[in-house]
Amino acid sequence: MSAQTNTRIVLAARPQGRPKPGDFRIETVEVVEPAEDEVLLQILYLSLDPYMRGRMNDAKSYAKPVAIDGVMEGGTVARVVRSRHAGFAEGDLVLSHSGWQSFALSDGVGLRKLDPAAAPVTTALGVLGMPGFTAYAGLLTIGQPKPGETVVVAAASGAVGSAVGQIARIKGARAVGIAGGADKCAFVRQELGFDAVVDHRADDFAAQLKAACPDGIDVYFENVGGPVWDAVFPLLNDFARVPVCGLIAQYNVIAESGIDRLPTLMQQVLHRSLTIRGFIQREFVDQRPAFYRDMADWIASGRVRYREDIVDGIENAPRAFLGLLEGKNFGKLIVRVAGSP
Repeated sequence: MSAQTNTRIVLAARPQGRPKPGDFRIETVEVVEPAEDEVLLQILYLSLDPYMRGRMNDAKSYAKPVAIDGVMEGGTVARVVRSRHAGFAEGDLVLSHSGWQSFALSDGVGLRKLDPAAAPVTTALGVLGMPGFTAYAGLLTIGQPKPGETVVVAAASGAVGSAVGQIARIKGARAVGIAGGADKCAFVRQELGFDAVVDHRADDFAAQLKAACPDGIDVYFENVGGPVWDAVFPLLNDFARVPVCGLIAQYNVIAESGIDRLPTLMQQVLHRSLTIRGFIQREFVDQRPAFYRDMADWIASGRVRYREDIVDGIENAPRAFLGLLEGKNFGKLIVRVAGSP
């Protein structure tokens, strides 16, 4: 093992606006042997998610930023290749948070064993992982869709948005998706079964969205912000609920002075009795057993479908991540770091 090398991607510089390749650096270091009560993990798959953009900033948030020269963080599926921990054996497949690298040490805290016979292990990073749980907990706890209501979600072909719309339909609501481009829109409507889908790149996007929501919007699952929010906001019904899990359109925006729209927003929140609630999925950790049970059943019965966009090679993680921020991925974005289990 000591002759092996670990390829890792570290944060070289804090982005000013949109990240660029030079903000990352690829390093090769020697693999370190596990100490007592540790395991050595070989990373098989790395999850790339929009929240990682926020970790690149040195700003107060719900989690600490990645340090300069620190390994970029991220969820991973890994194989135990050396164990000095009583709870894990060599060959075990685990969900971990090992970041952008090919090997990692762990003391076992936070590792969850995976059964490849139960579901493809990559689903632990997507529909059966953090993105799926974000959709499940945010929609059902905050959105609380009722039969016959209209639920709208942006980035509807992505890992979170695709689950939101499908869960909404399972609960008897009408699902309207917003996606970018004809291929993604066709996937949302034909493969995922949304009731309607609107292309946010269309010149008349706002008009199309209004036509797709003739009875207004009762739940808007917010994960984009920007111009999409501008089109959604006028259509929100009285007592509408807005779970907010992300604002990808605004992650690269450098704050500057302009028109203050907060007074108008707050006035409408009051007049229309709106509920706008930001959340981080870990707030609802007690719901995870129900999520694993329900989502596994929905997938097995075909009521929830998913798509994965897999990129090969840890060295390609920065390029893939930059593409994610521009909406170039199609489905849950995953980097295949090593061979399949």
